[in-house]
Amino acid sequence: MATAAVDDVQIRVHSRRGSTTIHPFSGEPPSGAVNANTVVYREVKHFKKWFPWLIPFFIVANTAMFIITMYVNDCPGNSYSCVARVLGRFSFQPFSENPLLGPSSATLEKMGALDVPKVVHQHQGWRLISCMWLHAGVFHLLANMLSLLVIGIRLEQEFGFVRIGLLYLISGFGGSLLSALFIQSNISVGASGALFGLLGGMLSELITNWSIYANKIAALVTLVVIIAINLAIGILPHVDNFAHIGGFLSGFFLGFVFLIRPQYGWVNQRYAPPGYFDGVKPKFKAYQRVLWTISLIILIVGFTVGLVQLLRGVNLNDHCSWCHYLSCVPTSRWSCNTQPISCQAVQTGNQYTLTCSNSGVSQVFTLVNPTSTQIQGLCVQLCR
Repeated sequence: MATAAVDDVQIRVHSRRGSTTIHPFSGEPPSGAVNANTVVYREVKHFKKWFPWLIPFFIVANTAMFIITMYVNDCPGNSYSCVARVLGRFSFQPFSENPLLGPSSATLEKMGALDVPKVVHQHQGWRLISCMWLHAGVFHLLANMLSLLVIGIRLEQEFGFVRIGLLYLISGFGGSLLSALFIQSNISVGASGALFGLLGGMLSELITNWSIYANKIAALVTLVVIIAINLAIGILPHVDNFAHIGGFLSGFFLGFVFLIRPQYGWVNQRYAPPGYFDGVKPKFKAYQRVLWTISLIILIVGFTVGLVQLLRGVNLNDHCSWCHYLSCVPTSRWSCNTQPISCQAVQTGNQYTLTCSNSGVSQVFTLVNPTSTQIQGLCVQLCR
């Protein structure tokens, strides 16, 4: 090791928060220092840039699951009409059944969609996780994956794959849990809960690391506006806003736990030679510790109580008469009816008369040895 002292050794802190103060201190240069005027930069591990690979893997996994789902769906083999038949068994269900260009509800349920009766009565709790990896259609998949690419890559670069991976998965579980407590008559799929968890984590990260941000007010206002717009979209019909809210709240509290940053003063002191700084600077400020503790307690209590209530078959709509408006607000242009679709079928030879139990609308179909999946698909088209 070289023995010559170097006076210009500095800490380089990678940060997205604007200008960072860099404090020079005396110390030994790395091996191979050429002269006393060389400036040596040490990368601080607490602010290092990570190579993002987990978020791209999530995107590939979601896309692969959609392709597999479409293969299992096999529209030509299970339905009488399909969109883009040139795609063969990868063709889509009719627009009247699925306007998002995707599979049937029966296929999604088979692949692991969130179905509360099966979670509660058939002990299929794994659906709270599996539903995160399924999407209702091409448009649904593209919207979520593009959002994940924009939000997730940057977060993984800043905080690494472990913390962001846990934030994504636990937030998705939290979204599924809240959805299951409120929406129990329909299936639910999508990664939106996990995505909202990343947004919630970004907000809490800004708050808990407030003192090391530049342009903090502008960043806060921008983030709040983005979150508010996305939550407002959730009041449209056929959008599971409870999954969005559950994922956001989970990610918000998880952000205080996973995304806490040490103060720059502590970092500089840690990497400086002994005696360079007077006194001992705390790694975290008092308010960061308080937020960490409170958030961890809320998460443990919230998930525990939520799971117990779900497994008991509790429907929170029975205890909150107005909460359903958080997921859908009825207007003159659309209805928020979430009753499951069912039909009565009367067969006369090859003639099947289907009557929608929800609307009373009837239609006669000529079918030759139809399967239950085909009849169910016609029922969905009739009732919508």
